[in-house]
Amino acid sequence: MSKNSEIQILRDKNRELMERVNELESLVRTVSVPIIPSILPGVILVPLAGEISPQRFDLIIPKILSHAGSKDVDSVILDFSAISMEEIGDLNILGHYLINLTSSLRLVGVQAIVVGIHPQFAQELVMSQVSFIKELKTFSTFKAALQSLMKDKGLSLVEISRESQNHTLA
Repeated sequence: MSKNSEIQILRDKNRELMERVNELESLVRTVSVPIIPSILPGVILVPLAGEISPQRFDLIIPKILSHAGSKDVDSVILDFSAISMEEIGDLNILGHYLINLTSSLRLVGVQAIVVGIHPQFAQELVMSQVSFIKELKTFSTFKAALQSLMKDKGLSLVEISRESQNHTLA
């Protein structure tokens, strides 16, 4: 086999590998920001897990804004319950991106709600004296945020008794 044909084989293989890398990077971008419709109309949940970095927020912000702008969304719940202090990095950078996201959502008529901030994370935020925490609407859990949104929307959950379910099915 000649040196030129070996080089061409390597170039072809390299091109195939680069295409595969691009496919996998696209897949990672897609699954790294899950957007879950809520039981409440107009509400979506965005559970965040893993490292929170500027690069990650560069993926998160456009995806959430695109979804919120193209759907009938009035509230986005950002769930940080799966994030540890080690995965956060610089609190000021986190604050910058959170304010960018929440301000952008506000400009398109969507409220942002933050849930699941761990006590240690909350304490670090307060001690760091970052200014963005005053601007955030927060709840301890997703459930608490949903209950507040239900109240705001004039909605309630009604328990259906087994007896009335049986009459409905008959």
